[in-house]
Amino acid sequence: MDSSSDEIIHQWGSYIRVYKEGRVERFFGTDKVPSSINSSDGVSTKDVLIVPETDVSARIFIPTATINSGHKLPLLIYFHGGGFRVGSPFCATYHNYVTSLVAAAGVVAVSVDYRLAPEYPIPACYEDSWAALKWVASHSNRKGPEAWIRDYANFDQVFLAGDSGGANISHDLAARAGIENLNGMKLSGLCLVHPYFGIKDTVDESWIFVSPTTSGLDDFRYNPAADSRMASLGCTRVLICLAEKDVLRQRGLYYYETLRKSGWSGEVEIAETEGEGHVFHLFNPNCDNAEALLKKLASFINP
Repeated sequence: MDSSSDEIIHQWGSYIRVYKEGRVERFFGTDKVPSSINSSDGVSTKDVLIVPETDVSARIFIPTATINSGHKLPLLIYFHGGGFRVGSPFCATYHNYVTSLVAAAGVVAVSVDYRLAPEYPIPACYEDSWAALKWVASHSNRKGPEAWIRDYANFDQVFLAGDSGGANISHDLAARAGIENLNGMKLSGLCLVHPYFGIKDTVDESWIFVSPTTSGLDDFRYNPAADSRMASLGCTRVLICLAEKDVLRQRGLYYYETLRKSGWSGEVEIAETEGEGHVFHLFNPNCDNAEALLKKLASFINP
């Protein structure tokens, strides 16, 4: 028997296990909540395929009362976390969270499903997310294919948001939008929740695993200080949410300081939750701190 069938070459907590033979086991984000037009929570959802060749897709969320109302709402494009290796807009954790955010903020949301490492190493997730963002932007002239976006999204209020690795992706998109055209669509704000970035002098083994061609500390997607696009970040407001006990807290602060020193002319704000760890709000969504964080994000997007 080939012993490589049981030899583990990578394990990330209780979320994913990768074997030498190439087999991948994921223990988070593989479940799927069905979409629903008449959900009891007051938010309707539908799924769309954006890029058939790569299976880039998304779940769209809208307050049910908005359908057929003709009313325009802010537009939120959300990117899930999961270390670039696990997670999905369709799993219960992210479906429920984005549903709560849509209900609290009163927005139309597009939650993007991008390809995951190690089967699709970086930069696949960034390219997929950029393709999804361009697809959303194609609706800004009211000619795009999806009615919920075309008819109900206010393209004068467009926000990107994500948690952990998804926050990293959101930053990359905002930076790219500052130098590339998005069919005339302008971003209003960027919400980074417990963002994953590198720090001054360390390259994580985790990053090397998902990005085997990385240039290390010179990698602009990993190290904000190496990103020449910071000064032209394509939005006017940034909210960085930190958690006191998060192992990534210092990295969020590093991003904040780097952005402030970059010459970018927008407004950046930090909101920190005391006594909590990384993405606590996803796994304990009914606690007081999670509800406070939800309200903070909602008020940033739709004051």
